Amino acid sequence: MRVEVQAEPFVPGEQLSKFHADRIDAGALVSFSGIVRSDKLDPVNMLEIEHYPGMTERAIRAIVDEAVERWQLIDCLVIHRHGQLFPGDHIMMVATLARHRGAAFAAAEFLMDFLKSRAPFWKKEFTAQGQRWVDSRQEDEAAIDRWSG
Repeated sequence: MRVEVQAEPFVPGEQLSKFHADRIDAGALVSFSGIVRSDKLDPVNMLEIEHYPGMTERAIRAIVDEAVERWQLIDCLVIHRHGQLFPGDHIMMVATLARHRGAAFAAAEFLMDFLKSRAPFWKKEFTAQGQRWVDSRQEDEAAIDRWSG
């Protein structure tokens, strides 16, 4: 299991190739990459992501550990960037490796939901109108609730 919190850019395809190289025990590989987006009506010029080193990695590892145990994952990868990012940049990536596709898909979705709402990152958008912190959204919290049942 690998958790990376880094300022440096990454290439998802290269990470995936390394992640599952020589793994013949897996039947499914699922990945998701988050990308900085902008809006034509309210363009984001830059996104700044802050975190507390050490605390952030521990929180993400706890989420990964739960996913691994719950879906018996063979392996898991989480990469999340911090610092200044621009529209089109990759923010984060999740990859799950499992014996079967159902477990790989469910675990990846679980990881995405919990990383979005529970990983300690703070995001600030920079626009022509100024700066604003990105607030949590009700639909993100609703996504968390479905995993408790």
